[in-house]
Amino acid sequence: MIDTKPLQVISPLPAGGESILTTEALAFVGELLDRFELRRRACLERRLQRAAAIRAGERPDFRPETAHIRNGSWMVPPAPADLLDRRVEITGPVDRKMMINALNSGAKVFMADLEDALSPTWTNVVAGQVNLADAVRGQLRYDAPDGRSYVVGDRPATLVVRPRGWHMVERHVLRDGQPISASLFDFGLYFFHNARRLVYNGTGPYFYLPKLESHEEAQLWNDVFVFAQEQLGLPRGTIRATVLIETILAAFEMDEILHALGEHATGLNAGRWDYLFSIIKRFGTWNEAVLPNRADVTMAVSFMKAYCERLVQVCHKRGAHAIGGMAAFIPSRKDPEVTERAIAKVRADKEREVQMGFDGTWVAHPDLVPVAQESFDRVLGEQPNQLEAAGRPDPVPASALLEFQVPGGQVTEEGLLENISVALQYLSAWLGGQGAVAIHHLMEDAATAEISRTQIWQWIRHGVKTSAGRLVTGDRYLALRVAETERLRSQGTPRITEAAALLDELILSDDAPEFLTHGAYLALDD
Repeated sequence: MIDTKPLQVISPLPAGGESILTTEALAFVGELLDRFELRRRACLERRLQRAAAIRAGERPDFRPETAHIRNGSWMVPPAPADLLDRRVEITGPVDRKMMINALNSGAKVFMADLEDALSPTWTNVVAGQVNLADAVRGQLRYDAPDGRSYVVGDRPATLVVRPRGWHMVERHVLRDGQPISASLFDFGLYFFHNARRLVYNGTGPYFYLPKLESHEEAQLWNDVFVFAQEQLGLPRGTIRATVLIETILAAFEMDEILHALGEHATGLNAGRWDYLFSIIKRFGTWNEAVLPNRADVTMAVSFMKAYCERLVQVCHKRGAHAIGGMAAFIPSRKDPEVTERAIAKVRADKEREVQMGFDGTWVAHPDLVPVAQESFDRVLGEQPNQLEAAGRPDPVPASALLEFQVPGGQVTEEGLLENISVALQYLSAWLGGQGAVAIHHLMEDAATAEISRTQIWQWIRHGVKTSAGRLVTGDRYLALRVAETERLRSQGTPRITEAAALLDELILSDDAPEFLTHGAYLALDD
């Protein structure tokens, strides 16, 4: 056990951990906690209060007390040179081999994910920090069991790191006997070990910020950044951050979030899968917000289109990058027809984004980089972005974000079973230490599992009938879940019994738990 007063590391150090969990680095994390932990808890308490108000019937709107920010003429500072062109960004976990493949993919940016694509076992969390430090120092290498070696090439993607959200804790490190903030732990270790080296390398400490619900939460990050830079003797604005607008409440505060981050702001990202999850979770008691099968909730439906239009509007008014959503498809080398159909959908999606005014987009697999790049190259040409594109000419009203109708959308028997299967398979993999999981030719992370389980919860609560006329009830869910559990068990799916128990708890509770990762985290082996 490491005891740095006030932090205690209560688990053995995984391989390489001694280079990361140093006394000095933990002391730096401790200082972050001293200054910001109470504010973090206050932000989380405010989330619960807003959720309760919405359940009681309050309709979100643009906040009147911040109208001066929305109406002001301020701008974010220009992006650093290696974040000017972000036309294709690839995302993935901090697994050593996957990091190398992503850095070598030809994408402009690689978002190394310590959050939704990471199952936060202690080994994964510490190894991820080791891998990030090696990448920054040009020492990232992977020697496969088959004898092949993987190294980072001469022109890697720009590295951006996503720490865990404000709601997560790191239970292997205690302060006053309590688990500490996972956000401050992830950020603090990465920044302490790598910020100066990144600047020396001609880049910088760049971050993606997840799950924000208000500009107060962005202001908290900004103050963390200011303090961290002062402690290491770096100028303010060395850190640059892109915020994922992946909660419905953050969509009402895009201007305010960029303003709160000040000189650290770079852009906003349309994190659409978590956004859908947030809608179902926050408005799960509203009859008007009952959504059909996930496949029917495309980016063309009114409320998703309005969300994207507003994001582009706000970003370009402020000189910030607007980054589009994820293409999660995994090409199949065994079934070219599946690949061909999926690539056609990806291409159409990326062409829609670039025509809307987005400056870049996300993919989950290296083979999709050229597909997305082709769409953006056709519009951008030699220009690094299209910040001058205003997008939709008229302001997006608050009401447009809450128009949850999906014309032609259905809840089907197949959609119900698909949600059960995806949630079970993802949870079983997550419990086994894998946070990014290939399911039905898609790279699924926590966001899609969250949609799956909250949709079932919502359908049961509202007594939805499928297109076949069958009522979705708790008993109906259990019958399908038991059958799917046995099918997956017969295929050798690990930890399926634990996954099923967790899923039952998530779906059959009176109130949908905020995050599936809260309960599942306690079931991890290390």
